[in-house]
Amino acid sequence: MKVTKLEDVESIQYKAERPTEQALKNEHNYLVAEKLTKKLLEKGLISQDEFDKIMAKNRQTFLPLLAEIMS
Repeated sequence: MKVTKLEDVESIQYKAERPTEQALKNEHNYLVAEKLTKKLLEKGLISQDEFDKIMAKNRQTFLPLLAEIMS
């Protein structure tokens, strides 16, 4: 196992950008769609396969902030 020692941790800079108003709206819309879709699944109105397909489409449509790791 190779171990790398970090000498100057303070020199590491993190850049976080503030989400746009549209990105926040997309996130909200995605979460609402997710909640409604889960209710459809819980009530047996859609299958798990349909749920997965709908959620994949929701990720494409609303582009939530964490969409890259959700796929």
